[in-house]
Amino acid sequence: MTTIRVRLTLTYSGLFLLTSVVLLITVNLLLRRALDTRIARLSGAAVAPTAPTLGMPVHRPPLPQLPELVNEVIGYQWQVTAFTVGILALVSLVVGWLVAGRILRPIHRITATAQRLSLSTLHERIALAGPKDELKELADTFDAMLDRLELSVAGQRRFIANASHELRTPLAVQRAAIEIGLPEDVGEIRGTLLLHNHRAEKLIDALLVLAQAEHGLDNRSPVALDQVVRLVLAERGSDGVTVTERAEPFVVDGDPVLLNRLVTNLLDNAVRYNHPGGTVEVTLSRGVLTVRNTGPHVPQERFGDLFEPFRRLQTTRGQGDGLGLSIVASIAKAHGADVRASPNPGGGLELVVVFAGSEDALPATDDKRRR
Repeated sequence: MTTIRVRLTLTYSGLFLLTSVVLLITVNLLLRRALDTRIARLSGAAVAPTAPTLGMPVHRPPLPQLPELVNEVIGYQWQVTAFTVGILALVSLVVGWLVAGRILRPIHRITATAQRLSLSTLHERIALAGPKDELKELADTFDAMLDRLELSVAGQRRFIANASHELRTPLAVQRAAIEIGLPEDVGEIRGTLLLHNHRAEKLIDALLVLAQAEHGLDNRSPVALDQVVRLVLAERGSDGVTVTERAEPFVVDGDPVLLNRLVTNLLDNAVRYNHPGGTVEVTLSRGVLTVRNTGPHVPQERFGDLFEPFRRLQTTRGQGDGLGLSIVASIAKAHGADVRASPNPGGGLELVVVFAGSEDALPATDDKRRR
């Protein structure tokens, strides 16, 4: 697949060579015609008798040799023309490549800015200087679009912050009213209300974490991922599932709270979507975090739903809010990591998070989904 710079170079070079070849051929043909005309005139002049001058003999030119001389001159001219065309071809390619690169330099700048942009770098602009041409108009239009996008994202952040405050306050009041106002002897009503209140609070927290992860990382710091894994395993219960862990030292440049949530969600998913007496294996090796669990078989057609928000897979141990793995995918993306999922032969899943800077590069296969 050729780039636009190559196509522009070939176009410039082709037009230049076509013009040069037409010019040189025209010059050679006109030169041949002029020489033939001149020889014809000399031949006509040689037929007329010439009177001797001052008793000196007249030396006439050997006219029969002139056509051969013309052929030699024209042949040499064509050789020079072919050599000149070859040199011009090389020169036109080099000059065309440089000119195309200079013309496309603003496009490369626009592309580099677009590739760098994320929700945390929306303040950057192209700010292309130069004459008011089509490329500057394109860059200014892109900057104006970024201005509108930055305003929209800022409004979204304010809305999330205000909504989280407005939603958490009544839920906290509701929980306090349930715990204080309802006696414990009212049966299942008090427990059911507290359960739904707790689920609503967890859902709001999950949505806020998801929004924060999709926003990107404003501040980064070195985080010992192996210590995060051990801390999460120590804080979380196994719920009747055997959890094994093997973590090698590895440092990630990111957000410690979000990384803790990533490992927590992976472990919660592995424990929740399991069966009594099952196993969970957590491995961190050379920057690759792997969580493998036993459990029900996941159909191949449902793999596309694993990392989508509010998508739940039917299990025998209940359902979550459908945000666990979508939060994992968002946090991994914010840290430049890659999340992959594949089925275990006996049931369950293998979830793999490959962090930037890891020594292992896992090949993508048909049974692995990448986000």
